[in-house]
Amino acid sequence: MNIKTLIAAGVLAVSAFGAPAFAQEVLKVGVEALYPPFESKTPDGKLVGFDVELNDAVCAQLQAKCEWVETSFDGLIPALNARKFHYINSAMNITEPRQKVIDFTVPIYDVPSQLIARKGSGLQATPESLKSTVVGVLQGSAQEAFVKKHWASKGVKIVSYASQDQIYQDLQSNRIQAAVQKTPSAVSAFLEKPAGKDYEITGAPLDDSSVLGVGTGFGIRKGDDELKKRLDGAIDALKKDGTISKLTQKYFNADWVAK
Repeated sequence: MNIKTLIAAGVLAVSAFGAPAFAQEVLKVGVEALYPPFESKTPDGKLVGFDVELNDAVCAQLQAKCEWVETSFDGLIPALNARKFHYINSAMNITEPRQKVIDFTVPIYDVPSQLIARKGSGLQATPESLKSTVVGVLQGSAQEAFVKKHWASKGVKIVSYASQDQIYQDLQSNRIQAAVQKTPSAVSAFLEKPAGKDYEITGAPLDDSSVLGVGTGFGIRKGDDELKKRLDGAIDALKKDGTISKLTQKYFNADWVAK
């Protein structure tokens, strides 16, 4: 038996015992892990949250292994375009400015954004009510774009932060008087905690789809059409089988699946 025959026999033997012919596809996923209940870390460093469970379900649909790559929220799009990961899954709204530089999947869910302030403050989510106050917002977020467009020129001071945790810390120390974020984040990360007992959601949800977008999706590099097609297919399947609806009920107590 010559060497070629031995090699061929070895390959057949390995295949017979169930070893995969090809390695499982690995998809790297960009995230900023400081925005519960969407994504955050447990004390032992484990990633948890709505987007984490959603990603697990999507990757199961794709039969792929997914690995998280962490970066700041305002660094996600530059890192995506620098090919640091394959797509973004980090509660990112699908907005017109972002669509100029990256593509998105179909919308997955659509949650409101609202103002929080100290109970009894009387503050409302209007520039008239907030004039001469300081409002905190996450740097690079759609909420930042909204407040800069609608409030900054009308006497409201806007302060942008690298993380949502910093916003809540400054709210408690009265460095800012109000904050704007996605409603589920305000509830889960602050209002339901002892630190947030003296604060409340105030005013109607923010309303301007030109800056707040048309829901939340995964961000993909322009031209990566095959990955977009596959992700869209997985998301559609998870909408149809009720998985995404169950996750929104679990984390948001509401059915906020994008139609």
